[in-house]
Amino acid sequence: MTDSKTQRLRRSGTLNPNPERVSDPLFADSEFFDPRDLLQVRYEMVRRTEEASLREAAERFGASVPTCVRANRAFREGGLEALIPQRRGPRGAHKITAEIIAFVEDYKTRHGPISSRRLAPLIAEHFGVTLHPRGLDKAIARAKKKPRRRS
Repeated sequence: MTDSKTQRLRRSGTLNPNPERVSDPLFADSEFFDPRDLLQVRYEMVRRTEEASLREAAERFGASVPTCVRANRAFREGGLEALIPQRRGPRGAHKITAEIIAFVEDYKTRHGPISSRRLAPLIAEHFGVTLHPRGLDKAIARAKKKPRRRS
């Protein structure tokens, strides 16, 4: 059974996947310090590096030395907010531009319904971009949900 704090941490993206690795005394039997709270663990790890080595801090907080180094840099450059884990990978369809979506809409208007599997080679020929048909389907669906703004 998952408690409400665990659910909140999961929704915010700050649920520590390995709370059992946190061995710092602050987190032992504490009402305040919670090893499940990744933001709190990272902040305390950064604070610990003020008096301990990176290796020791990383070990106490269940992280690798490179993670500890990145957390320190992130905190210096962006404060507490920078310690919140960010989603990895591209943010959205970076190859499928508004120009490509307009091309698809125009092509379908002039030639009628056509599958993304048949559109992908046309896009490759016209724009020099290789697309997966499923990615194109998703981009077209997103474009239909969010109509283009007219200037």
